[in-house]
Amino acid sequence: MTSRGLLLAAGAGSRYGGPKALVRDADGTSWLLRAVHALVPCDGVTVVLGASAAEVAQLLPPSVDVVVADDWQSGMGASLRSGLAAVTESPADSVLVTLVDLPDVTPEVVGRVLAAQDGAASLARASYDGVPGHPVLIGRDHWAGVAAAAVADRGARDYLAEAPVTLVDCSDLATGVDVDESS
Repeated sequence: MTSRGLLLAAGAGSRYGGPKALVRDADGTSWLLRAVHALVPCDGVTVVLGASAAEVAQLLPPSVDVVVADDWQSGMGASLRSGLAAVTESPADSVLVTLVDLPDVTPEVVGRVLAAQDGAASLARASYDGVPGHPVLIGRDHWAGVAAAAVADRGARDYLAEAPVTLVDCSDLATGVDVDESS
């Protein structure tokens, strides 16, 4: 069974003050590269870009596949649809979807969620103190349904609310909290 990492990093970060894919911590750590590194347990990584795509793409290592969501302004749904379309031709049984603004999601969190993989039928997500979060593991059998449900800024939320999803507790590894505003 193979799982491709899918990093959604297309947003303009309007609440944050700029594209989060270009943000660095005070110590210089790139949010983009930290998120790519978290996907190391996956069988390859695809990053979905949008805002400042050319500038962001220059930061990525050559081993990462890049897809630009032309309609990224319409929300996370567009990014997820573009990412799923890009990996359709891959041999992956599933994708593990994460976001660029999750600073404490690590390869250990990704590995734990990947351990719930059950081939093309997989549907699992990290949870933190009982609250579902990212990353989300989506088996190939669900890609079309997720893509159809991914509208505006909703991503896979509606699809996951109606499907039997395995929650993988990662509370001991991270908080899973995303960063929406700069401090």
